[in-house]
Parts: sequence; C-alpha cells; structure tokens
Amino acid sequence: MIEGKRQKQVAAVLEKDLNEIFQRLGLAMMDGGMISISSVKITPDLFDARIYLSFFKVKDPVAALNKIQEKAWEIKKELTARVRHQLRSMPQLNFFIDDTLDYVDKMEQLFKDIKTEEEKNQPKP
Repeated sequence: MIEGKRQKQVAAVLEKDLNEIFQRLGLAMMDGGMISISSVKITPDLFDARIYLSFFKVKDPVAALNKIQEKAWEIKKELTARVRHQLRSMPQLNFFIDDTLDYVDKMEQLFKDIKTEEEKNQPKP
C-alpha cells in the first residue's frame, strides 16, 4: 500500500524526535554496539507506528529490543511532549528489529561464494 503525504510527514517527525530521545536516554549505544532507527511506518489512521531498529555489532539484538520495549512508556511520554502541537493523538509505538543489513550481508556472501566457485571451475589454459 502506498503511504499518504500525512503518513510520511508524521513518520518523519517521529523519526527525528525518536533519534534525539534515543541519544538522550542512552539507547543509541548498547551492549558494545550501535542502535539506530532505520525507518518509521505509520498506519493510514495514524494510530500505530512501527519503528524499525537497526542493530550494528550488538551482541544480543533481542535483549536490546526488550530493554527498549521496557522503556517504551518513557520514550512515548517524552515523544508526546515533543509533538503535542503537531499531532492530535499520539500513535501506539511498536518496535521491531530491522534485519535488512543482515539480509544484505548474507546476499553479498552468497555472491562471493558463487564467484569463487565459478573461478574454481574455470578451465585453466
């Protein structure tokens, strides 16, 4: 489904403010790695926000996600204070692990393996 203009505007506002909140609360650096917000998707009714988090060199992304979900109330409270003049109601925040970087790494490794296998099977002159 195509996102509407208002959905994109709300998502951009939430992403900007969430990044600042993550920095302030110390959630951007966790378990020796870095956590960043890769994207924010809003439902057409603007009641739910899906926040996709990218974990870079975090030992246990699931545990880190659980820590973030434990602080979800604090995050939502601060976010509500920041956007109270821009939104009528605050969307429900749902956090998810964005595994696109893992997928990209896996695909690159597969292409490398295919290339090395082809080089092995090339007849030598």
